[in-house]
Amino acid sequence: MTKAKTRFRPLDGILLLDKPQGISSNQALQQARHLFRAEKGGHTGSLDPLATGLLPLCFGEATKIAGLLLGSAKAYETTAVLGLTTDSDDADGAPLVERPVPELDDTAIEAALAPLRGPIRQRAPIYSALKQGGEPLYAKARRGEAIEAPERDVVVHRFELLERDGPRLRLHVECGSGTYVRSLVRDLGEALGCGAHVATLRRLWVDPFREPRMVTLEALRAMRETGGEAAIEACLQPIEAGLSQFPRADVDEPATRRLGQGQTVDCAEGPDGVVAVFGPDGRCLGLGQRTGLRLAPQRLFRWAALSGQPEQAAGSAA
Repeated sequence: MTKAKTRFRPLDGILLLDKPQGISSNQALQQARHLFRAEKGGHTGSLDPLATGLLPLCFGEATKIAGLLLGSAKAYETTAVLGLTTDSDDADGAPLVERPVPELDDTAIEAALAPLRGPIRQRAPIYSALKQGGEPLYAKARRGEAIEAPERDVVVHRFELLERDGPRLRLHVECGSGTYVRSLVRDLGEALGCGAHVATLRRLWVDPFREPRMVTLEALRAMRETGGEAAIEACLQPIEAGLSQFPRADVDEPATRRLGQGQTVDCAEGPDGVVAVFGPDGRCLGLGQRTGLRLAPQRLFRWAALSGQPEQAAGSAA
């Protein structure tokens, strides 16, 4: 008996998913998308299959701000195991070198952590989604090709020891976009002279969701089973929740129509730069660029563009 094909539908919103261990971010997205029957979906930055925790998923018009969330600051808790390096810098990889772990105290560990904070130059893992020649590094690595992983400038806001249990270190990380926790742990291990790899990794928050109410795939399935689609739709955050870090610009009905037509409008005084634009009904229209007292549309949602279309004249031919 063949499984019924999912009938997708338009759906807008943000889901704060607690990604389970053992599947990719895209697999988690597709499972959630089928549960919601959302026509369009995207995630806001990959978590490794080993990792768990916050993976914001954007459905419908929310996919237009997914790139903004991708570039946001993030926080993690990770367990590093000293004394063993792997080819992926985590427990899913093949062992490379095993070395004895020296006698360490908190002072020695802090001395190794300190240079890994702030603006640093970081070499990405060879098993990563970064592309080289149009192809992800992990695809080249799986074929056994020699890879020179690129270095990038990243920012690490916090990298702190929470707990030490023999060769296992529990660490807290807060970092900017593009930072690999696996690389931080690898470099920490080298600084300590024994190597290290990530054993566990959990993402705690992503700006602007600092205290996220996450939901698991299992919970969503159970809610849908007992309460239908309305039950799981109650778990969605409005698109506006993903724009709370931007200054707000309110416009009236005539300005809403003109923005929807791609025109620049007058606006109230405020800071120059990207702003979240709201119409007179309190609904977010999208992003705009404020320069002085002028506001230009930057990336508007579907309903803002529709508001700019002229209404069909009454009595006109169908």
